[in-house]
Amino acid sequence: MDFYMIFLAILIISFFIPVMQKSILSVRRFNFISKLEKERNSRVIVMIHRQEAVSFLGIPVFRYISIEDSEQILKAIRLTSPEMPIDLILHTPGGITLASEQIAFALKKHPAKVTMYITHYAMSGGTMIALAADEIVMDENAVLGPVDPQIGNYPAASLVRVLDLKEPQDISDKILILADIARKALYQVETKVHHLLEDKVGEEKARDLAKILTEGRWTHDHPITFEDATRLGLPVKKEMPVNIYKLMDLYPQPSSKPSVQYIPLPYRGKNGNR
Repeated sequence: MDFYMIFLAILIISFFIPVMQKSILSVRRFNFISKLEKERNSRVIVMIHRQEAVSFLGIPVFRYISIEDSEQILKAIRLTSPEMPIDLILHTPGGITLASEQIAFALKKHPAKVTMYITHYAMSGGTMIALAADEIVMDENAVLGPVDPQIGNYPAASLVRVLDLKEPQDISDKILILADIARKALYQVETKVHHLLEDKVGEEKARDLAKILTEGRWTHDHPITFEDATRLGLPVKKEMPVNIYKLMDLYPQPSSKPSVQYIPLPYRGKNGNR
């Protein structure tokens, strides 16, 4: 009986400890965001997508920009006065085009300054959201990505290219339909990107950039580095506030066997002095 009670107590404790840890972490995040808002006199919004673990089964699920995200960010924007700047901390592989465009254009309409902070990456739809900002602050090793649309598992640009490589009678009806959708998607996304950029870089430059970012000249996961973004003429800078990194630390990858380990202390000097 004593053994059973001990086992039951261990089981209850093992269940409640993760719940308590999650609650404590949530409070720490809220307090840090509040502190950051007071320091910067801005609305701070965080959108971070990491790999999560489902229940105790450990099944990997990859998070991405969703309609729920757009609903929450649009609500945050509505709750922000027109005179207050918005700072958005962004870490995402991309996601649903509709949700990304809704977020981007809601940010573009905000009268006060909008700043995007990217410490690691903001790909695809994340890049589209970043293009809405008045200023994009990137870690010197962070990356953006192309915003060329994807139709199912295929790049839209590649589907359209098929029409140039083969005669219509040699192409299946399915591919012809997908290619038609792809042509429309390319035009739609290029037009949206142009609208996001035209008041920042000018009409002609915005048109060129929209073409470059959407035409499929790169693979969809091609990294656009800070140097690349600067050469392209995007409004980027790399003076990342230290507190943005500290906030990111409060959104760790879910616990698992680490594949990277190091002593988390700053080393200075060629002899590794701390």
